[in-house]
Amino acid sequence: MADKDKTSEPTIASDLVVTKYKMAGKMVDWVLSKLIEQCIPGASVISICEAGDQLLEEETKKVFKKEKGVKKGIAFPTCVSVNNCICHFSPLKSGPDYLLAEGDMVKLDLGAHIDGFVAVVAHTVVVGASKEKKVTGRRADVIHAAHYATEAALRLVKPAGDNNTVTETISKVAESFKCKPVEGMLSHQLKQFMIDGEKSIIQNPTEAQRKEHEKCEFEVHEVYAVDVLISTGEGKGREMDTRTTVYKKTDEMYQLKMKASRAFFGEVDKRFGNMPFTLRSFEDEKKARMGVVECVNHKLIEPFTVLYEKEGEYVAQFKFTVLLMPSGSHKITSGPIDLEMYETTKQIEDESLKSLLSTPIISKPHKKKRHTGKAAAAGAYKNEMNKMRDMGNEPELVPGLKKGTNIHEFCGSSFTNWFTLA
Repeated sequence: MADKDKTSEPTIASDLVVTKYKMAGKMVDWVLSKLIEQCIPGASVISICEAGDQLLEEETKKVFKKEKGVKKGIAFPTCVSVNNCICHFSPLKSGPDYLLAEGDMVKLDLGAHIDGFVAVVAHTVVVGASKEKKVTGRRADVIHAAHYATEAALRLVKPAGDNNTVTETISKVAESFKCKPVEGMLSHQLKQFMIDGEKSIIQNPTEAQRKEHEKCEFEVHEVYAVDVLISTGEGKGREMDTRTTVYKKTDEMYQLKMKASRAFFGEVDKRFGNMPFTLRSFEDEKKARMGVVECVNHKLIEPFTVLYEKEGEYVAQFKFTVLLMPSGSHKITSGPIDLEMYETTKQIEDESLKSLLSTPIISKPHKKKRHTGKAAAAGAYKNEMNKMRDMGNEPELVPGLKKGTNIHEFCGSSFTNWFTLA
């Protein structure tokens, strides 16, 4: 029965599934670019989180409007974690805010899904950094370490690769810059409506974690969210007194006793399913804070706790989503980075790492039949019509893409040139 269920799961062997992943990826990257623009001195973290979630909701609503039953929306609420805060900082409107300052190291983390097919991204920026005002010292070291560890991971998360090799390589890259990966952080396989599939990659595991964590090989048609977090300190996350605001429903069963808890859980199930959410998205935050307690106590809801490195240390994060296709690994999310803005005195000396990082990421070209003249035009037309049907649009409005067609409405203002995305 389990094998049957596995074979019936929708995967990126389907062109339509690939399209949905790519659409979510383009949306997430676009929203990320807008949030980066907001990371200026004096900016409110709450405002950035709210803006990110609002943009994710708005963009995902613009697609597959004619398809019934296609769920879409936020796959990971916007988190803005600053300096030694490692992850999951997404404050409530009723809670204390944080205003960004010049030189702050800001980690932006967010995700969206189309029909349950998730694209997530995380990126690190330093407030006020530029080519004229370069970042130096340990902040520059950790940016380089996280960036190159991410690039190495991208080259290793491929069919026939294995998770242990990724774990070891991330640690080796971090050591080159006198940094450490954050202990025990996981990168997961993605499936439809699932952000934490059974296969995973662990960072800097303890001895106990190393023994418990299962080795696995990556396979064609799998999808992964690869999350790299590197610290200038010991790499040990710890909880402080910051309120947890991001949660996710589990598959546990329990009959809740409190009316507020039942109402809260019912809303979670209806609005978010198994996707992570923030208490900020509830109309009445006070009731949400009350309702979540019993749910967490009985493991119906899983908390994403806010973690911190030691005061004075810095943590950098880069996360990307990658599709393992027969033609190669396709990274569908990432943020813009200019390493010239980050000046470090350290570099990678290990020859094996240098060789790995110099390996180009090239997908095998698809072999297509050559068409000439009218046959080529007819083939191209047919392909575009099929794409539009897959996307839930009306193909009769597509020829010529004349002004006024509904492709702009369908794909959203940031996706008017859709055919470049497929």
